[in-house]
Amino acid sequence: MSALDFLKLLPAAFSPEDAAGTNCVIQFNTSKPAYTTIQDGKCEVTEGAAPSPDVTITMEDDDLIALLKGELNGMTAFMTGKLQIDGDLMLAQRMSGFFDASKLA
Repeated sequence: MSALDFLKLLPAAFSPEDAAGTNCVIQFNTSKPAYTTIQDGKCEVTEGAAPSPDVTITMEDDDLIALLKGELNGMTAFMTGKLQIDGDLMLAQRMSGFFDASKLA
């Protein structure tokens, strides 16, 4: 499964309660770039590059999938160079809490 196919599963795993009050755009730079817009308790995934994302996550497809499933620790991925973050680091840290990993398996 490509990262883009996996990212398209995010709206079904989105937890509006855990993202309450968060309005943001998260850019994922993988083999096929896409971005997630979280606004007003809704999550939408769009292919391509966001005009002005709040945070940009750059990873290999398999690593991003493992990260979002909870199989790869974000700090470990960052420290080993598997994860590059540009923009709001605090948002990047909170991001995994917006999604129910069990719905992404």
